[in-house]
Amino acid sequence: MLTATIENALNRNLAASLRARDLCGALRGRRLQIVVTGLSIRVGITSLGDSLQLTREPSGEFDVEVAGSPVNLLALAGAQPQRLLQSGAVRVQGDAELLERYRELAVALGPDLEEELAGLIGDLPAHHLARLALGVARFGRRVARTTVQNTAEYLAHESRDLVPRAEAEAFFDAVDRLREDVDRTGARLAALEALAGAPR
Repeated sequence: MLTATIENALNRNLAASLRARDLCGALRGRRLQIVVTGLSIRVGITSLGDSLQLTREPSGEFDVEVAGSPVNLLALAGAQPQRLLQSGAVRVQGDAELLERYRELAVALGPDLEEELAGLIGDLPAHHLARLALGVARFGRRVARTTVQNTAEYLAHESRDLVPRAEAEAFFDAVDRLREDVDRTGARLAALEALAGAPR
């Protein structure tokens, strides 16, 4: 029933957008599977040319599959999807170009993601996830990190779904240190390669 509700909402938005209708027509017959990690949810999306069909726990073959957390899947519709793909936060199997066209369609549809999420996971978690996705999409890494930490604090202390903030901060700090170490190692390797290639 929830899948049908979301499908109806998407198709209402589709009817109101010429760009979305053009993209949907170009995707006729192509299938996308979305796997929401951590929630054990799989949703299939198929373009019928003039509308979209959503299927919960779909079967059969898909042209492309995308998997990630709810937050990262929402952020995929933001301005820097390649960062999520390159980092492995969102995993793709199949036709990556087709995923990009479906992403363009999602942006053109412009659904109220918070409202759609609320029907799936409740109002308050949906609000926090939508706020996080907005932060990731608009404000870049520093603001996104702050938003992640705030959301982690809520989920850790209110709903008990995540680790406490202190542990999350330690993880982020460790990731930053690792990134810096990798950058320094890369610079040293480049210097050694240049030295080894220099004429003697």
